[in-house]
Amino acid sequence: MSTMKDIIAIDPELCTGCGRCAEICPVDAISGTLHQPHTIDTDKCVLCGQCVQECSAYDSSLEEYEHSHAERLAMRGMLPSTKEPLFAAHFRSDIKKVMDVLTDPNAYTMVQCAPAIRVALGEEFGLEYGSMCQGKLIAALRELGFDRVYDTNFAADLTIMEEAAELVHRIQNGGTLPMFTSCCPAWVKYLEDQYPELIDHLSSCRSPQQMAGSMFKTYGAKIDKVDPKKIVSVAIMPCTCKKFECERPEMNASGEQDVDVVLTTRELAQLIKHMGIDFLNLANQDVDSPLGCYTGAGNIFGTTGGVMEAALRTAVESISGEKLKKLEFEAVRGLDGVRKASVDINGQTISVCIVAGVEHLPSVMEDIKAGRADFQFMEVMCCPTGCVSGGGQPKVLLPAQREKANQLRRAGLYAIDSTSTSRKSHENPDIQKLYKNFLGEPLGHTSHHLLHIERGEHSHE
Repeated sequence: MSTMKDIIAIDPELCTGCGRCAEICPVDAISGTLHQPHTIDTDKCVLCGQCVQECSAYDSSLEEYEHSHAERLAMRGMLPSTKEPLFAAHFRSDIKKVMDVLTDPNAYTMVQCAPAIRVALGEEFGLEYGSMCQGKLIAALRELGFDRVYDTNFAADLTIMEEAAELVHRIQNGGTLPMFTSCCPAWVKYLEDQYPELIDHLSSCRSPQQMAGSMFKTYGAKIDKVDPKKIVSVAIMPCTCKKFECERPEMNASGEQDVDVVLTTRELAQLIKHMGIDFLNLANQDVDSPLGCYTGAGNIFGTTGGVMEAALRTAVESISGEKLKKLEFEAVRGLDGVRKASVDINGQTISVCIVAGVEHLPSVMEDIKAGRADFQFMEVMCCPTGCVSGGGQPKVLLPAQREKANQLRRAGLYAIDSTSTSRKSHENPDIQKLYKNFLGEPLGHTSHHLLHIERGEHSHE
């Protein structure tokens, strides 16, 4: 198994020492002298990949280097057909692993796609920022040869079932508050590294990626009558830290490694191009069931405030016993680094906090340590606008264009939500069947084993 140290790296041959990566790093993990190659302190790094998005120093055909372009591709695990520029700050490619399993006759492949992929992948094929391309995405994955094409949004709905139940349980039974969301692995790593004394505040829920992985190799294996040991679980993610998360030793609720390999949005685009698939002319296809059906709530997980809004839709109805008249929680939307809001539920107030970017966390965390927190639930996403701006998303070099891209990607996710037939996680019919036929109930014995984790069981090796 590889280590976290090779997931994000800076190529000293290409780095010009401009310092832009150091400026954008939210945890001050990058340092170096101006005009000299910079380095990453892997003890501080949370693997968010924002340096990868920011870097503009590249392998120029006009320069001579110790390593050739072809050698550099091989060193990074990339395909020789890759046409995009090779930048100094980069992430490890796992494309070849996926190609190997797709040609293995003994492997049964299941793939999941995060919400942010469907509003960004099209950019790699010339579509406008934020273009919705889910149908073509699904078709492309089938063309690549995956046996089952599922959706991380299903697992996002599943996460809400567990997380909302956990929040309500903590509020009603004097549990540790405020409770923190646990979907973002870079945030979880930051918490473990910087504030281990607050780990009990973190939800015990595994992330949607990991919940999906455990469901693939248990419930999915049962439905398809497949030996779980033959299942290879692949995740397509906007996030570079998801590569680290899936390799953590405790991510084996199914008895096997729940997610075997993660590809970023950019890697998937490279693979599609390498295989000669005409993405733009693919006919739209639907995701497989039963682990693909999702609600609008699951879809907005890809933007800052989305996890909070999805959780509130379910938690408020659970506590009040009444249907919400309005599903949009506008107060939790937006882009401010720290946002707070309150929701009244039959005279009971639930106060929440949303943090977009871990660089905004220190003052909030110090308030929590000092007992000054005026909220009960906190969502944290490491990347500035949520997963749509993740380190593995299509690279946009100009800051103004990057801002526009992320704005339109977010708008795309909200548009999907607003037009969805079902917009609350607890109303997902396949989630209801999952609990009835397999899991039992949220926070129950089976759910606890497959969907939750005892915090403290972590390793950064």
